[in-house]
Amino acid sequence: MSLMGSFWVGVSGLQSSNNALNTTAHNMSNLDTTGYTRQQVSLSTRGYTTVYKGRPNWQQIGRGVNYSLTRQERDAFLDKNYRRESGRSAFYDVSASALEEIEYILGEVNGGGSIEGTEFSESIGNLWTSIQELSKDPTSSVNQNLFVTRSYEFINKAAAVYKSLGEYQDNLNQSIVGKVNNLNSYAQEIEALNRKIVAVEAGNEHANDLRDRRNYLLDQLAGLGNITYSEDYMGYVSVRFEGVDLVKGGLVNEVCMYTDPTTGFYTPYWKMLADYTYDEDGNPVATEEGIRNAQVFDLTRTVSSDLNTDIGSLKSMLLARGDHRATYRELKDYNKDGEYEAGWYDRNISQSVIMNVEAEFDQLVHSVVTKINDILHDEALRADPDGSQGYLRDEDGEPFQLFVLLNETQDWTVSNITINQKLRQNPALLTFRRDDHSEDIPIMEALKAAFEERIYTLNPNVQTPFAFKDYYVGLMSQVANSGSVMRGVQVTQTNATDSLLNAREQVVGVSSDEELTNMIKFQNAYNASSRYINVVDDMLEHILTTLGR
Repeated sequence: MSLMGSFWVGVSGLQSSNNALNTTAHNMSNLDTTGYTRQQVSLSTRGYTTVYKGRPNWQQIGRGVNYSLTRQERDAFLDKNYRRESGRSAFYDVSASALEEIEYILGEVNGGGSIEGTEFSESIGNLWTSIQELSKDPTSSVNQNLFVTRSYEFINKAAAVYKSLGEYQDNLNQSIVGKVNNLNSYAQEIEALNRKIVAVEAGNEHANDLRDRRNYLLDQLAGLGNITYSEDYMGYVSVRFEGVDLVKGGLVNEVCMYTDPTTGFYTPYWKMLADYTYDEDGNPVATEEGIRNAQVFDLTRTVSSDLNTDIGSLKSMLLARGDHRATYRELKDYNKDGEYEAGWYDRNISQSVIMNVEAEFDQLVHSVVTKINDILHDEALRADPDGSQGYLRDEDGEPFQLFVLLNETQDWTVSNITINQKLRQNPALLTFRRDDHSEDIPIMEALKAAFEERIYTLNPNVQTPFAFKDYYVGLMSQVANSGSVMRGVQVTQTNATDSLLNAREQVVGVSSDEELTNMIKFQNAYNASSRYINVVDDMLEHILTTLGR
């Protein structure tokens, strides 16, 4: 090779080393940047100049080094597994938080909890104590007043606990709005990045920083639900969310929200898959029936890691919240409209931690209230069949009911029950003294037996029977045990996710020590190329000077 040609070998070294130093500096400046992927310089040899093609070997002269590209250091396998497991971790984080909140509402967090839950627990014990005191002297006005007062406290505290559960559902409902907005925002930005990346990489450049942002958005999207994705030869990424195309072919399938007119609860559905009705102005209107086959999540499916149905914080929120306020009827497979539907509880209630507790709690209150009312009613008919004595009857001759309905057209659920105000104002109307002036011992025995009978189970899948006086303790224990199990799953899943994150960070993360080593290496290579050029220059100068003489 001529000396003039040798200059290009040195220049190629300078250029390549300079580009490599710039890449190293870029890595160092993004050491703490979220979502940044370490970049690495790829160097290759330039084409050779062939001098002779003889045997046994060709004679070729090298023309220097070539700066091929700056590639991202990523592992597609680790990305896929990390995103799946991070989504699963987000699912159990929400589930564990929901159970912890329910424990607080019921009054069982670190020995304390909400005032309502703690006071309700006390109100059951107080009601039972008042019945025991009443049985000692049924005709005592003090004991009668205590019994009615404790009953009043019981139903008020019950309503407060049930209201707190409903308010937590409402809070989750608002959080779901934010999650869906984030989902749509991520999808729109991924589509915009797709277009930019394709445009940039249509030439010889590589849109590494744009790809970093897109990978970060895929990580965030994976935390909301189960995603799959693929990249075509042009660099365009298509994304499927819960088995449906979210980003594909330059389009984004927006997730909309249907608002239940009764509960106000939101249901995410695919805009492009819903069937709409139209108002008088021709505007599309979503209906419950129209979105039935367009819902983003099928919440009736069994939650299982084997089926990958336990992925995503958005799905976990929807499951925890449920779709309505649950009542005791649903434990017996009566749906929210009051119609019997086989398997309703297992499909629609059991997997929602809030709705399950609401139904079990409502069952306790319903059973206590109706049992006390039935005992008063039956005793009034037994002791005074024709009502001539007025025993345990009101001014209309009807048997007294200690608890009454707020709305006569609705069922005996905790939110529709109040105390009988006539008895609240004058507990002595419950004389418990028959016409012959004897104490009504049978009704006292019936009330005590009602609280001591162990015939009530929490739900159809639990076999352990409880009495009124320990039902609430059993309910709190069930929630506490479920919370303990869920927190164990959460910790295990978090550890698995962290392990994958650490493994991925070893590939994509920037190491300051490694980058400093590379900086020294490329700086020395730059200096070597510079000295090489100086040597060639000295040789040329010597030849020209000598020939010039």
